[in-house]
Amino acid sequence: MKYCSTRGQVHGLSFSAAVMMGLADDGGLLLPEDIPKLAKKELQKMSGLPYPELAFQLISKFATDIPSLDLKDIINRSYVHFDHEQITPAVKQDDLYILELFHGPTLAFKDVALQFLGNLFEYFLLKSGQRMNIIGATSGDTGSAAIYGVKGKKNINIFILYPKGRVSPIQELQMTTVTDKNVFNLAVEGTFDDAQAIVKEIFGDSDFKERHALGAVNSINWARILAQVVYYFSAWFQINKETGAEQIEVVVPTGNFGDIFAGYIAKQMGVPISRLILASNSNNILSRCINTGDYSTADVHCSLSPSMDIQVASNFERYLYYLLECDSKKVVTAMESFKENGRLDFTDAQKKRLKQDFGASSIDDTETLATISSFYDTTGYILDPHTATGIAVGKKLRDPNVPLVCLATAHPAKFGDAVKQAIGLAPTLPPAFVGLETQEKRVITIPADGELIKNYISANSI
Repeated sequence: MKYCSTRGQVHGLSFSAAVMMGLADDGGLLLPEDIPKLAKKELQKMSGLPYPELAFQLISKFATDIPSLDLKDIINRSYVHFDHEQITPAVKQDDLYILELFHGPTLAFKDVALQFLGNLFEYFLLKSGQRMNIIGATSGDTGSAAIYGVKGKKNINIFILYPKGRVSPIQELQMTTVTDKNVFNLAVEGTFDDAQAIVKEIFGDSDFKERHALGAVNSINWARILAQVVYYFSAWFQINKETGAEQIEVVVPTGNFGDIFAGYIAKQMGVPISRLILASNSNNILSRCINTGDYSTADVHCSLSPSMDIQVASNFERYLYYLLECDSKKVVTAMESFKENGRLDFTDAQKKRLKQDFGASSIDDTETLATISSFYDTTGYILDPHTATGIAVGKKLRDPNVPLVCLATAHPAKFGDAVKQAIGLAPTLPPAFVGLETQEKRVITIPADGELIKNYISANSI
């Protein structure tokens, strides 16, 4: 399997080269040159596999330059710290299924991919004797999951940028209480979009990137998307086994388009997803785009679901590549126009395709709280505000004749204030969260200035 850039100037890369490059050198995002389509018989053979073996069967189709025994070992080690034997169990609640993606070490869906990516990085670096400085921006969960994926690992330093005051207290503590010498937390005085733009700007400086051996953990890294593809297969197998249904609908709360793009890839590979439904909060650029073709930036609004407080969805470019019929020249023109004007324009045919590929809607904080409250009253099950966004949108748009699966992206204890506001009591803190506020913290506050941040990285790179 070879990889190419959405912008056309990088192609023919191996999987390992694509992972280590992160953002393509031409500023685009990397994609496989072909998406394997699985026959029904092959799907049936996979249906009873344990999660790590399922992950191996799927990932090995894309990671063709890693010896099978090595890849199996990397994958097996990536899921040993999950607290549920199914890794991503589908739990029936009320009249839908919740795919619990929060059973990893930081209790968020990012663990599914970042435990894998951290082990991949270590594997490649130990084989080559090289070093890496990882840079990532986070709106909440990516940062801690990435840190837990690489803390203490050899030949790696990690720099995580997060918007100061715009992540939940637990999310911040999970990052800042990791005091390993290879971990650097930067509280950026700005929004997540500011932090994400700085990361992309830094990766766009090819001399700086090469000099400091930069690596990416954000979902611009293809390995992140690939690892997330697996749980769509797992969800289908679990629900098909229980219900015998021929199809499922999946609702995905998302701000950066990475998680739902993984679902798009899974569907292309053969998972019978009748519809992918995108759920937004008040930062609704993605749902506006799907429903009206309006992909234009706006001010970022702080919400009770802060991991979706994003107005520039970096992974949308991957889908745009397919929407523009894999024409990289058109992608370059579109992204240059977006950089200049803050908007993308679509033809009527492209708007129709958007609606065919996705359903979408958005809700505000009031409806988020109401959903947490009503779902708890009905089922006794506590939702985090991101999952609540998904369930509210899913209930609006679902086909009642098809099982609905909602991706649960985080443990509710990560957003205890919002949960308490909704149901009058805070969720029980998991052992991993107890006493975090009393631990030593390691963080610096820094302006949203790319040059200042580059200087800090230069001074602290491995």
